[in-house]
Amino acid sequence: MITGQGATTGTLTAQDVERLLASALEPLPLDGKRVLALIPDGTRTAPIPLLFRLLYEQIGQRVRQLDYLIALGTHPPMTEEAISRLVGVSAEERAKLYPNVRIFNHHWNQPEWLQNIGTILPQEARRLTSDLLTEEVSVVLNRLIFEYDQLIICGPVFPHEVVGFSGGAKYLFPGIAGPDIINFTHWLGALVTSMHTIGVKDTPIRRVIHRAAEFVPRPVLCLALVLKGSDLHGLYIGSYTEAFDAAADLSAQLNIIMKPRAYQRVLAMPAEIYDD
Repeated sequence: MITGQGATTGTLTAQDVERLLASALEPLPLDGKRVLALIPDGTRTAPIPLLFRLLYEQIGQRVRQLDYLIALGTHPPMTEEAISRLVGVSAEERAKLYPNVRIFNHHWNQPEWLQNIGTILPQEARRLTSDLLTEEVSVVLNRLIFEYDQLIICGPVFPHEVVGFSGGAKYLFPGIAGPDIINFTHWLGALVTSMHTIGVKDTPIRRVIHRAAEFVPRPVLCLALVLKGSDLHGLYIGSYTEAFDAAADLSAQLNIIMKPRAYQRVLAMPAEIYDD
């Protein structure tokens, strides 16, 4: 069951987001618990400052701890200045307005930050990937998750060239994952090719990600955001499968333009949010 609202026409207001969050979060047994929210870095378009504020207003006084882990995947760590821009609050203001809230960078290639939570065996890898890959995969995540009782994924769902659509459990893998599962899914995406992946909801890569997510030893709530440009058209809250599923359907309507023919050449301009 999900809590959500979305439309191709019209956008969500801050009040809409506040209402949806309250409806989803109030029934959860979070009192006295430690909560870790997974958020994107600055290369993703999302109203993170709004969610940062509203999450604290909704559960900041209920929980024992509310922290954030930036789901960088293999992206470089964010500086303190960049983190302040991401959440819309300076470090000084955070100390006053959001006491005890900590924000961590993920470190995908530092073993001391990582812990194995399971293994996808070769036979299962073959089934998930439709015979494309048959190797064993270590499912490794940031060990910080073991210090918390509840995980909350907060991120947008856009068409994506490696996995089909971004968002959902992709904030776990590769978001806060180790190198084995990151390399496996990206190589799988290359084998499937972008042509057969982007804008497709059910892909071999998504199936691997959802299987890996079954090893996560903590409950996961997903806040799946749907945007066109920077306009928020939808928010779906629930499991990482159901919330993602609803968000991807709306995102496809908003962000995929169907053309009557294929093109040999397409000129694309990278967004300025990318450092490289």
